[in-house]
Amino acid sequence: MTEFETRVDRQRTLLEAEKWAKTANCVHIHSLQSMWYDDRPEDTADGQSVTDIQYNSGLITRMKDGTTIHTWGKPLKGDDLIWAYQHS
Repeated sequence: MTEFETRVDRQRTLLEAEKWAKTANCVHIHSLQSMWYDDRPEDTADGQSVTDIQYNSGLITRMKDGTTIHTWGKPLKGDDLIWAYQHS
């Protein structure tokens, strides 16, 4: 069975990394138009507040009034996700 240990270990790590990826890294509640990723200044026009949630996977979601209105980025997958998880 030792021939499969590497595959089993990788799958175990991938499952852990997928769980980690869904965890919020930081939350910003703001009315700024100057976030580094923000290409939607209209969301905070006239002092309106939004909630931006950045996840370990690399995704950033923007919510307004409890509804997701935009998502930035692409989630990490496979080896890229494992690498980010192991180096976090």
